[in-house]
Amino acid sequence: MSETSTKPYFMRAIYEWCTDNGYTPYMAVKVNSAVRVPMEFVRGGEIVLNISFGATSGLKMDNDAVAFKARFGGVSREIYVPVENVQAVYASENGQGMAFEVDLSEPSEPVPAKIEPTESARPVLGLAAVSSKPEMTVSLNEDAEQKKTEKKSEKPSLKIIK
Repeated sequence: MSETSTKPYFMRAIYEWCTDNGYTPYMAVKVNSAVRVPMEFVRGGEIVLNISFGATSGLKMDNDAVAFKARFGGVSREIYVPVENVQAVYASENGQGMAFEVDLSEPSEPVPAKIEPTESARPVLGLAAVSSKPEMTVSLNEDAEQKKTEKKSEKPSLKIIK
């Protein structure tokens, strides 16, 4: 019997911590053929998604994938991200969160043809088993001065601390 991965549980915990504290949860994703995101927003094989309540519709975070609808340039798009493609979940305001190792050497499950949004926009806490590599925690406190000088158009960056 294989052990259930902790990754989706940590992802949901960081998401909940962000929303409970009034922060905006973001998710960094490694893009491959198993991910369904607007490709025009992918940079360097990665995309950062705002997964807050106000930015998503029908958010579902289970042990296999994160799925929701979101608007990009005013156009509603269906987003599907397998858990193994998630690089990090963090608060955009202070960078606190958790980064994960992403090993995409194993082929991912095919992307479902249609995402069925849930009635509630709250994440669904499923209990299916998913395997992944061990996770790494991240501490991303930035100096107040650096944060003030940072432009709003710049994307947040993460630093993995071993």
